[in-house]
Amino acid sequence: MSNSTTLTVRLKPEVKDQLAALSAQTNRTRSYLAAEAIADYVAREIALVEGIQRGLADIEAGRLVPHDQAMDELDAAIEAVARGQG
Repeated sequence: MSNSTTLTVRLKPEVKDQLAALSAQTNRTRSYLAAEAIADYVAREIALVEGIQRGLADIEAGRLVPHDQAMDELDAAIEAVARGQG
């Protein structure tokens, strides 16, 4: 990492031990593995939160399909494929 900063985290002892074992098995530092894991987690969580925010914006804007209508459309699509029309 070219630009980095320090963060202290508390881990359960078993997680710390697993991290140490993974570090030894992969020839990567514990710090590198922890930084990669945190970066991946943050990216996934940001994507999840952004998706929720888009959904909430759709609700606010009235861009909704009632559940029954959505299920009817899905059932019709499935039936069409089953009949060879999809």
